[in-house]
Amino acid sequence: MLELQPITLEEAKAFVNEHHRHNIAPVGHKFSIGLNDGEKVIGVAIVGRPIARHKDDGVTLEVVRVCVLEGYKNACSKLYAAAWRATSAMGYKRLITYTLISEPGTSLKAAGWRVIGQTEYKPKGWNVPSRPRVMAAKYPTEQKNIWEVS
Repeated sequence: MLELQPITLEEAKAFVNEHHRHNIAPVGHKFSIGLNDGEKVIGVAIVGRPIARHKDDGVTLEVVRVCVLEGYKNACSKLYAAAWRATSAMGYKRLITYTLISEPGTSLKAAGWRVIGQTEYKPKGWNVPSRPRVMAAKYPTEQKNIWEVS
């Protein structure tokens, strides 16, 4: 049986950096949630302020990472649902996240989320002439679906 548990940002980041298939851990968070199988952590959700500044309206948070070990049915859905319950209990009105267009979003649908749009065709990234950035190899440049629950 899978159980939710508190988890520190440092623990959640270490889990994501070790197990996420295409992203590295974010820098900060509002809160993180762990999921265990009775013996070990098998998944994490990291929730923070929205990355897109126009979505950072004071009533919206963003699931910036969800990462679960393979083979645990319904684990992602459980984390997405728990993230919304915690977000709502804190007084926020909306929770968003992004998935790659190539990902079906089955866990999000099962947790009651809906697609509200797509990102630009080719993400620009953070590299600009005034502030050069090196894109990490683990950041995909594929278009993304934008999901919401409220």
